[in-house]
Amino acid sequence: MRCLDVTDARAVQDYVTDVVARRGRIDVLVNNAGVIDAEVPLWEADVEQWWRTVEVDVRGPFLLSHAVVPHMLRAGSGRVVNLNSGAGVRSSAVATAYYVAKTGLGRITGALHLGGYDDGLRAFDLAPGVVQTDMTESMDAHADRTEWTSPAEVCDLALALASGELDAWSGRMVRAGVDTPESLKAAETRLTWDSRHVVLMPWGDDDPLT
Repeated sequence: MRCLDVTDARAVQDYVTDVVARRGRIDVLVNNAGVIDAEVPLWEADVEQWWRTVEVDVRGPFLLSHAVVPHMLRAGSGRVVNLNSGAGVRSSAVATAYYVAKTGLGRITGALHLGGYDDGLRAFDLAPGVVQTDMTESMDAHADRTEWTSPAEVCDLALALASGELDAWSGRMVRAGVDTPESLKAAETRLTWDSRHVVLMPWGDDDPLT
Protein backbone atom coordinates (compact mmCIF):
# COMPACT_ATOMS: atom_id res chain seq x y z
CA MET A 1 0.00 0.00 0.00
CA ARG A 2 1.33 3.43 -0.96
CA CYS A 3 0.73 6.49 1.22
CA LEU A 4 -0.20 9.72 -0.50
CA ASP A 5 -0.55 13.30 0.71
CA VAL A 6 -3.76 14.25 -1.09
CA THR A 7 -2.98 17.96 -0.68
CA ASP A 8 0.29 17.69 -2.65
CA ALA A 9 -0.55 18.41 -6.29
CA ARG A 10 2.66 16.93 -7.72
CA ALA A 11 2.40 13.78 -5.61
CA VAL A 12 -1.21 13.28 -6.65
CA GLN A 13 -0.46 13.73 -10.34
CA ASP A 14 2.51 11.36 -10.17
CA TYR A 15 0.42 8.76 -8.36
CA VAL A 16 -2.39 8.91 -10.90
CA THR A 17 0.04 8.79 -13.83
CA ASP A 18 1.64 5.69 -12.33
CA VAL A 19 -1.73 3.96 -11.83
CA VAL A 20 -2.79 4.63 -15.42
CA ALA A 21 0.58 3.44 -16.71
CA ARG A 22 0.27 0.18 -14.79
CA ARG A 23 -3.46 -0.47 -15.14
CA GLY A 24 -4.38 1.31 -18.34
CA ARG A 25 -7.43 3.13 -17.00
CA ILE A 26 -9.28 4.29 -13.88
CA ASP A 27 -12.99 3.51 -13.71
CA VAL A 28 -13.83 4.55 -10.14
CA LEU A 29 -12.39 7.18 -7.80
CA VAL A 30 -13.39 7.16 -4.13
CA ASN A 31 -12.32 10.33 -2.31
CA ASN A 32 -12.18 9.04 1.24
CA ALA A 33 -9.35 10.96 2.93
CA GLY A 34 -10.64 13.35 5.57
CA VAL A 35 -9.92 14.98 8.92
CA ILE A 36 -11.91 17.04 11.41
CA ASP A 37 -10.99 20.12 13.42
CA ALA A 38 -11.47 20.68 17.15
CA GLU A 39 -15.03 20.98 18.44
CA VAL A 40 -14.78 24.63 19.38
CA PRO A 41 -16.49 27.80 18.05
CA LEU A 42 -14.97 29.39 14.97
CA TRP A 43 -13.36 32.26 16.90
CA GLU A 44 -11.59 29.80 19.21
CA ALA A 45 -10.29 27.59 16.40
CA ASP A 46 -6.59 27.05 15.80
CA VAL A 47 -6.01 28.84 12.50
CA GLU A 48 -3.60 26.30 11.05
CA GLN A 49 -5.69 23.29 12.06
CA TRP A 50 -8.84 24.93 10.69
CA TRP A 51 -7.27 25.55 7.29
CA ARG A 52 -5.56 22.15 7.19
CA THR A 53 -8.99 20.54 7.59
CA VAL A 54 -10.26 22.45 4.58
CA GLU A 55 -7.14 21.54 2.61
CA VAL A 56 -7.47 17.81 3.24
CA ASP A 57 -11.24 17.64 2.86
CA VAL A 58 -11.60 19.96 -0.17
CA ARG A 59 -8.23 20.41 -1.87
CA GLY A 60 -7.65 16.65 -1.66
CA PRO A 61 -10.79 15.59 -3.58
CA PHE A 62 -10.25 18.48 -6.01
CA LEU A 63 -6.69 17.38 -6.82
CA LEU A 64 -7.63 13.72 -7.19
CA SER A 65 -10.61 14.55 -9.38
CA HIS A 66 -8.55 17.03 -11.39
CA ALA A 67 -5.98 14.31 -12.10
CA VAL A 68 -8.30 11.34 -12.61
CA VAL A 69 -11.37 12.67 -14.42
CA PRO A 70 -9.60 13.49 -17.72
CA HIS A 71 -8.70 9.80 -18.02
CA MET A 72 -12.32 8.85 -17.36
CA LEU A 73 -13.59 11.27 -19.97
CA ARG A 74 -11.17 9.93 -22.57
CA ALA A 75 -12.43 6.42 -21.79
CA GLY A 76 -16.03 7.57 -22.13
CA SER A 77 -17.13 6.72 -18.60
CA GLY A 78 -16.18 6.88 -14.93
CA ARG A 79 -17.61 7.35 -11.47
CA VAL A 80 -16.44 9.53 -8.60
CA VAL A 81 -17.70 8.77 -5.10
CA ASN A 82 -17.02 11.52 -2.57
CA LEU A 83 -17.29 10.55 1.10
CA ASN A 84 -19.39 13.40 2.37
CA SER A 85 -21.43 13.89 5.55
CA GLY A 86 -24.62 15.29 6.98
CA ALA A 87 -22.29 18.14 7.94
CA GLY A 88 -22.37 19.12 4.29
CA VAL A 89 -26.00 20.17 4.42
CA ARG A 90 -26.16 22.26 7.61
CA SER A 91 -24.20 24.61 9.82
CA SER A 92 -22.66 23.93 13.22
CA ALA A 93 -21.49 25.99 16.18
CA VAL A 94 -18.31 23.90 16.46
CA ALA A 95 -15.87 22.01 14.21
CA THR A 96 -16.69 24.66 11.63
CA ALA A 97 -13.92 23.82 9.17
CA TYR A 98 -15.32 20.33 8.75
CA TYR A 99 -18.78 21.68 7.97
CA VAL A 100 -17.38 24.24 5.55
CA ALA A 101 -15.30 21.55 3.85
CA LYS A 102 -18.11 19.03 3.47
CA THR A 103 -20.39 21.69 1.99
CA GLY A 104 -17.61 22.56 -0.44
CA LEU A 105 -17.16 18.90 -1.29
CA GLY A 106 -20.80 18.73 -2.29
CA ARG A 107 -20.19 21.53 -4.77
CA ILE A 108 -17.29 19.56 -6.24
CA THR A 109 -19.64 16.62 -6.71
CA GLY A 110 -22.18 18.86 -8.39
CA ALA A 111 -19.56 20.37 -10.67
CA LEU A 112 -18.36 16.95 -11.78
CA HIS A 113 -21.93 15.80 -12.42
CA LEU A 114 -22.93 18.86 -14.43
CA GLY A 115 -19.66 19.22 -16.30
CA GLY A 116 -19.07 15.61 -17.22
CA TYR A 117 -22.48 13.94 -17.38
CA ASP A 118 -22.86 14.13 -21.17
CA ASP A 119 -19.43 12.53 -21.57
CA GLY A 120 -20.17 9.56 -19.32
CA LEU A 121 -19.03 10.88 -15.93
CA ARG A 122 -21.12 10.23 -12.83
CA ALA A 123 -20.44 11.71 -9.38
CA PHE A 124 -21.99 11.03 -6.00
CA ASP A 125 -21.91 12.22 -2.40
CA LEU A 126 -21.89 9.22 -0.08
CA ALA A 127 -22.55 10.07 3.56
CA PRO A 128 -21.39 7.07 5.61
CA GLY A 129 -23.48 7.90 8.67
CA VAL A 130 -21.52 7.54 11.89
CA VAL A 131 -19.07 4.67 11.62
CA GLN A 132 -17.15 3.76 14.76
CA THR A 133 -13.61 4.98 14.09
CA ASP A 134 -10.82 6.61 16.05
CA MET A 135 -12.05 9.98 14.80
CA THR A 136 -15.72 9.55 15.72
CA GLU A 137 -14.90 7.98 19.10
CA SER A 138 -12.79 11.02 19.98
CA MET A 139 -15.61 13.49 19.27
CA ASP A 140 -17.75 15.05 21.98
CA ALA A 141 -20.73 14.87 19.63
CA HIS A 142 -20.65 11.07 19.78
CA ALA A 143 -19.62 10.61 23.41
CA ASP A 144 -22.81 8.78 24.38
CA ARG A 145 -23.51 7.07 21.07
CA THR A 146 -24.41 3.39 21.23
CA GLU A 147 -25.60 2.85 17.65
CA TRP A 148 -23.19 3.08 14.74
CA THR A 149 -23.40 2.62 11.00
CA SER A 150 -21.75 -0.64 10.05
CA PRO A 151 -18.86 -0.58 7.56
CA ALA A 152 -20.74 -3.21 5.56
CA GLU A 153 -23.61 -0.78 4.95
CA VAL A 154 -21.17 1.82 3.65
CA CYS A 155 -19.44 -0.71 1.40
CA ASP A 156 -22.74 -1.96 -0.02
CA LEU A 157 -23.69 1.56 -1.10
CA ALA A 158 -20.22 2.39 -2.40
CA LEU A 159 -20.16 -0.76 -4.52
CA ALA A 160 -23.63 -0.06 -5.87
CA LEU A 161 -22.60 3.46 -6.86
CA ALA A 162 -19.38 2.21 -8.43
CA SER A 163 -21.19 -0.49 -10.41
CA GLY A 164 -23.50 1.93 -12.20
CA GLU A 165 -26.75 0.55 -10.82
CA LEU A 166 -27.50 3.84 -9.03
CA ASP A 167 -26.52 6.28 -11.77
CA ALA A 168 -29.86 8.07 -11.40
CA TRP A 169 -28.43 9.46 -8.15
CA SER A 170 -25.48 11.17 -9.84
CA GLY A 171 -24.99 14.65 -8.41
CA ARG A 172 -26.92 13.75 -5.26
CA MET A 173 -26.27 12.58 -1.70
CA VAL A 174 -27.03 9.12 -0.38
CA ARG A 175 -26.57 7.99 3.22
CA ALA A 176 -25.48 4.61 4.50
CA GLY A 177 -27.53 3.28 7.37
CA VAL A 178 -30.68 4.93 5.96
CA ASP A 179 -30.45 4.29 2.24
CA THR A 180 -29.83 0.90 0.68
CA PRO A 181 -29.24 0.05 -2.97
CA GLU A 182 -32.74 -1.40 -3.05
CA SER A 183 -34.46 1.60 -1.46
CA LEU A 184 -32.62 4.03 -3.75
CA LYS A 185 -33.56 2.11 -6.88
CA ALA A 186 -37.17 2.07 -5.73
CA ALA A 187 -37.13 5.85 -5.18
CA GLU A 188 -35.66 6.83 -8.56
CA THR A 189 -39.04 7.71 -10.06
CA ARG A 190 -39.64 10.23 -7.25
CA LEU A 191 -36.55 12.32 -7.95
CA THR A 192 -37.00 15.95 -8.92
CA TRP A 193 -34.33 18.45 -9.96
CA ASP A 194 -33.60 19.48 -6.37
CA SER A 195 -33.90 16.09 -4.65
CA ARG A 196 -30.95 15.47 -2.34
CA HIS A 197 -29.22 18.68 -3.42
CA VAL A 198 -28.12 21.57 -1.19
CA VAL A 199 -30.22 24.44 -2.54
CA LEU A 200 -31.54 27.80 -1.37
CA MET A 201 -35.14 27.37 -0.29
CA PRO A 202 -37.34 30.40 -1.11
CA TRP A 203 -39.95 31.68 1.34
CA GLY A 204 -42.61 31.33 -1.35
CA ASP A 205 -43.45 31.97 -4.98
CA ASP A 206 -42.97 35.73 -4.45
CA ASP A 207 -39.39 35.36 -3.21
CA PRO A 208 -37.22 37.33 -5.67
CA LEU A 209 -34.45 34.70 -5.34
CA THR A 210 -36.60 31.93 -6.86
